[in-house]
Amino acid sequence: MIRFVFILLLACAASGASAAGIVPSPPQVAAKAWLLIDADSGAVLAEHNADLPLPPASLTKMMTTYVLASEMAAGRVKATDMVVVSENAWSQNPLFKGSSLMWIEPGKAVSIADLERGIVVSSGNDATVAVAEHLAGSEAVFAEMMNTHARSLGMDNSHFVNSHGLPDPDHVVTARDLAKLAQAIINRFPEHYAVYKEHEFTYNGITQYNRNTLMFEDPSVDGLKTGHTEAAGYCLVASAERNGMRLISVVMGTASENARKNETRSLLNYGFRFFETAELYGPNHELQRARVWKGEQDYVPVGLLERTVLTLPRGKRDKLDAVVTVDEQLLAPLQAGDRVGSVALVLDGDTVYEAPLAALAEVPPGGFFSRLWDTVLMWIAGLFSS
Repeated sequence: MIRFVFILLLACAASGASAAGIVPSPPQVAAKAWLLIDADSGAVLAEHNADLPLPPASLTKMMTTYVLASEMAAGRVKATDMVVVSENAWSQNPLFKGSSLMWIEPGKAVSIADLERGIVVSSGNDATVAVAEHLAGSEAVFAEMMNTHARSLGMDNSHFVNSHGLPDPDHVVTARDLAKLAQAIINRFPEHYAVYKEHEFTYNGITQYNRNTLMFEDPSVDGLKTGHTEAAGYCLVASAERNGMRLISVVMGTASENARKNETRSLLNYGFRFFETAELYGPNHELQRARVWKGEQDYVPVGLLERTVLTLPRGKRDKLDAVVTVDEQLLAPLQAGDRVGSVALVLDGDTVYEAPLAALAEVPPGGFFSRLWDTVLMWIAGLFSS
């Protein structure tokens, strides 16, 4: 069953009447664009220019590794597969001059596992081309794969031209789209997300350290990726987990390495300090039992089919009220999953969540006399309700 997560928009919580005095305004970040979300619920906690297409620099490599993870999950490539490095993917390619590299050499075979670490930890532009060529035959075809995956993730304002993120006027990504991508990496491919947590990687006798230096200073931060070009400025997509709550921050276009780190820290601290995420109901959670007419049973359990997760101002969870509305005169037969009403969660007078109320069990039609008796009872009930 597909998990359902409810997105509670709280970017402007401080301006809402119900949230006044509870959550202060988000920090002002010295960047072209930024976004802070909860990784589980998807709730937006702070944003600025989140839908502005910008050059992503090496943040592009998140999509490169997402495509790689997808291909591995489909069984079309394995971690132990060996890739022969082409001249195009050689670290001495003039295109890569002055950029971050894994230092692979043409004609030599490198494992997919090493290339993945070369992309994530070393941020090697040469490694991205080697993977792109191995998976798609050419970078151009691989870029088509990247864009196909982007569309499937709802990254509607982004477009990829290459696998590494070196400047191209048509190569742009938004902060919101990067958050969606990070969320997908974390939730769908945890074994690949683990690579983002690695602090160093050694290849060909050369040890390189993860450029996400915030991980070295804050143990709750365990990913994801940095990026920098003159056009993009200094960028960082980061994720942190504290007390079971995971946040994702995106900062694009800051002025320095320290700025992207400090602004990210500021966003993460804000989110953890003023919000909390809770699973309110698991899948197939019964909320009550509803009267059914003309069925083998008189009552059916009703509730929510899917997992329900909310991100709320800290300390507000116990103030939620559940309002369950059951349709009048439920008639058998009913199938499990049939909609029979609605559920609303109300906080401080505002509805923050709505979902269909569903039958959680099957109710077959009753026998002839049972149906006849219920018809009489429904007629009598109608007299008193009219």
